[in-house]
Amino acid sequence: MNTYQADLHIHTILSPCGDLQMSPKNIIAEAAKKGLDIIGITDHNSTRQSRLIKKLGEKEGIFVLCGAELTSKEEAHCLVFMPDDESLALLQAFLDTNLPNIQNDVNQFGYQVCVDEKENIVFEEPRLLISAINKSIKEIQELTYSLGGIFIPAHVNRPRYSIISQLGFIPDDLLVDALELSRHITRAEFIKQNRYLEKYNFISNSDAHFVNDVGAVNTLLQMEMRSFEELKMALNGLDGRKIIY
Repeated sequence: MNTYQADLHIHTILSPCGDLQMSPKNIIAEAAKKGLDIIGITDHNSTRQSRLIKKLGEKEGIFVLCGAELTSKEEAHCLVFMPDDESLALLQAFLDTNLPNIQNDVNQFGYQVCVDEKENIVFEEPRLLISAINKSIKEIQELTYSLGGIFIPAHVNRPRYSIISQLGFIPDDLLVDALELSRHITRAEFIKQNRYLEKYNFISNSDAHFVNDVGAVNTLLQMEMRSFEELKMALNGLDGRKIIY
């Protein structure tokens, strides 16, 4: 088995809250500088910038998970990753269908743009990406697994936009690959406050919106090789693959 350093929660310039320096080129350069082996691209309610970052990551020996940070209709955030281009396209179609038609105010929320390899703007999303989509967190989980994806409720310890802040608890029938904790709490501290969640596996990520934050918080994963299937097994602690706490 090998040990890999992963940061699975990174925003780009496509997220309105993402700094304009968070271009694909800069993210990969910073990930390489920090010694990251695996990164996850998780713009708010959009996957459109992730494919280019995956392409650039391959050139630098960095494995890139493509996905998004979805906001459920309960306003709970969750990380969703897809195994291939086909499932990623289906996830994007799901988001396009269910994102409400609330227009972005650039002055209030920031730009929502995609760029190419040379950092030329090739797309601007007119709808506000930080809006809640018209689907529940359970429906998002079911869609994710129907497409063979990875589902991780985000920053579950946070007092806003987490499944616990919005629902008050994590339902027993909600299937997850892991739970994410923010940098502000350890697993031991969180479990002490939430004993009923002791059975779950946890990861921590940077939730980077600025270049210097990429890799500032990361998770060590033990698995045979870098692949979507191996990573899913590690998150679930299967066949010797695991999260190293």
